[in-house]
Amino acid sequence: MNRSLSLAAVFLLAVVALAVTSVGAQPAAKPVTPKAAPASPPEAPAAADPMERMTWTGILSEDEFKALHSLRSEAAPALNGEMIALAGGQAYLSLPEGAGPHPGIVVIQEWWGLNDNIKHWSDRLAADGYAALAVDLYDGKIATTNDEAFSYMKAVEDDRAHEILRAGFDFLKQDSRVRAPTLGCVGWCFGGGWSLNAALAWPDINAAVIYYGRLVDDPERLGKIGAKICGIFGNQDQGIPPEAVDAFQAGLDRAGVRYEIHRYDANHAFANPSSGRYDEKAAGDAWTKVRAFFAANLRS
Repeated sequence: MNRSLSLAAVFLLAVVALAVTSVGAQPAAKPVTPKAAPASPPEAPAAADPMERMTWTGILSEDEFKALHSLRSEAAPALNGEMIALAGGQAYLSLPEGAGPHPGIVVIQEWWGLNDNIKHWSDRLAADGYAALAVDLYDGKIATTNDEAFSYMKAVEDDRAHEILRAGFDFLKQDSRVRAPTLGCVGWCFGGGWSLNAALAWPDINAAVIYYGRLVDDPERLGKIGAKICGIFGNQDQGIPPEAVDAFQAGLDRAGVRYEIHRYDANHAFANPSSGRYDEKAAGDAWTKVRAFFAANLRS
């Protein structure tokens, strides 16, 4: 079995250096208009105030969502989903209301593991109409320190991760409560890289969202992708710098892959409410882009 250590380890070392230093408020988000931005989903409510439109999540405001995931000593808020058995391990399943079929999304953890932040992301997607399955690439381990997270990340075996992800997509297609006619995936940082890996491995996926994850820029490899790609990146990110995103975008162009890229004047992990680098404006705007992306590619 291959171990995801070489390039991933180098990248995550850079991320550790960023994560350990908490910063104050970030500059206002300045998203770049994508090549062809899909229309907002019809269920997104109108808001008279521009800031409300920017930060609207469809389920929770960014303030409410951020409050769920601040690092606190008291118990986390109640979750809406359930833990299920998957590929010899476990996963967190959150379902929308009503009977299926439902479009399905595999949710891929940050390097901390399958913690409550990722479970709440799944609930957020489920409340927006998707069957969301958060897989566990750490097989039950959850990190609470950077050292633990780095150790668990180094131990991830490519073959095992692919087995878990494939089982997740298969579950969403086959489970009687879901019967997903379309499939997507989303991940952040470590999980963002694996969201891209999933799109590279399985051309039957319809849509993949990459939040500041490790990238591939080889057009020959990228040409294997059948999904449409949505990339969310921060221009202040030193782990995934703008020039790496430029190379990724050029590779997608040469490979003929359908995509949209959104860039913000924000840092790495800006969409994580428990991060010192959380940027509410950028995170809120990125979420509206992701909602529209999934609606256009998983519901049409």
